[in-house]
Amino acid sequence: MRLPEAEARARFGDARVARLATVSAAGVPHLVPVTFAVLGERIVFVVDDKPKSTTRLRRLDNIAARPSVCLLVDVYDDDWTRLWWARADGTATVLATDAEAIDALAVRYPAYVERRPSGPVVSIEVTAWTGWAATGTPDTASS
Repeated sequence: MRLPEAEARARFGDARVARLATVSAAGVPHLVPVTFAVLGERIVFVVDDKPKSTTRLRRLDNIAARPSVCLLVDVYDDDWTRLWWARADGTATVLATDAEAIDALAVRYPAYVERRPSGPVVSIEVTAWTGWAATGTPDTASS
C-alpha cells in the first residue's frame, strides 16, 4: 500500500541509515549509505572522519554536476507482510559547514559527539516524500 506523505516522512526520519543516489555529469549512477538527520523539510549529512580512499568524494562531485538526489530507507523481513520503504527526493547543496546540521547529527549518532565532524555538510531540500508498505503495519523496530 502506498504510504501517506506524513507516514513516509516519519518512517524515513526514524531510520538509522539511508542510501543516497546521485548521478554523475556523464549520467553514471552512484549509490552510498549515509547517516543523516531530518530538519524540517531538509535532510542533512556530513562528510565525516571515517577512513575513505580519497577526500574527493564522488557523491560531492555528482551533486555539484547534478544536484537532484534521492535517498531511500527500507526494512526487509522474510515475513513479507512486514516490508516497507520510504524515499525522499530533493535538491542537494554542499555547504562548507552547518552547525545546526552537525548538532542534529550529534544527537542521533554518539560517534559525532565524541568526534565532531568538520567536513562539508550536504543539505537536501526535500521536494517529495513517498513510500510503500506491505499490508498490515510493519514493525519499524528492526529499522
